[in-house]
Amino acid sequence: MPTAVAVTGPDLVLPSPDRHTPSAAVLQCAVRSPRAYSLDQALTEMDMLIEHHGYVIVLCPASAPAALTHRLYAVRSVLESDRIAVVRSDLPPLGLAVLALQLRQLSVCDFSPGVLASAARLLSHYIYAGALLGSVAKLDRVPVTLQSHAKSWLPGARFAVLATPRPELVRLSGDGSQAGLSGPGFGTKMLYAPGQLASDWVTGHLAPDWRSQGVEEVRLPAESTRWWATGKLVEFAAAIPDISVLYQLVSSVRRDDCHWCGLELIGDRCAFCAAPLPPPEDRPDRSVRPGRPVRGLLPRGAT
Repeated sequence: MPTAVAVTGPDLVLPSPDRHTPSAAVLQCAVRSPRAYSLDQALTEMDMLIEHHGYVIVLCPASAPAALTHRLYAVRSVLESDRIAVVRSDLPPLGLAVLALQLRQLSVCDFSPGVLASAARLLSHYIYAGALLGSVAKLDRVPVTLQSHAKSWLPGARFAVLATPRPELVRLSGDGSQAGLSGPGFGTKMLYAPGQLASDWVTGHLAPDWRSQGVEEVRLPAESTRWWATGKLVEFAAAIPDISVLYQLVSSVRRDDCHWCGLELIGDRCAFCAAPLPPPEDRPDRSVRPGRPVRGLLPRGAT
């Protein structure tokens, strides 16, 4: 079975784009309170995932309450398992759901668990996540100028905000056709989730400006209102939808072996044991070892 990708809420599970992509596991120990779901139940839940999948990658928002992250690490500690990776992400809720989907897509390829888990940081840089907001008065996720804060109180004010990969905030005037956000320089599909604002600007201006290859409406995650500090919003996320492109992106990065737990990794830190990569002079001389796709998932000739 593929490595399990687990999330901390059902709203972070986007529909599978094809029959090959598995769903994500929604951790009940993250959804339900400790009083309603005991530590023993949480241990059983995680143990069953490990037994069935071998390794578990838990995507946890960096904005999650401290009690939630403490519980996840407690479960990992009590099980004394090096097969659980808790990957914390600064992506807003819809962006995190997109990242979970991408990892689910890649889990059916032959990437090792360590490479798949550490790929989360790499893929996050290619997800353009933001929102159309009716107010930024209480927003603390991206820098807000005093002028923008003051204009939030004006009737009908709207702001286009990009949270990742680079924070950006633009106040829209009129129909918003003269304002824009810095978009991706590669092909993406845009997902948007309406809250208490109309989505016309996102679908009619932003998506064409970013040359999105497709636009799809999804349900607004429950956490979005708290994350963006307002219910007057339309959240959006543009990301690479093609599994062959995602595969080649991850495959092109140098792989190393973790000197602590022995798992493969990309980047500078192991996602499972958190051990940093040694300095270049202390690493073995290795060439990139690309994996191979699952038959039928990638077009002929893809590497």
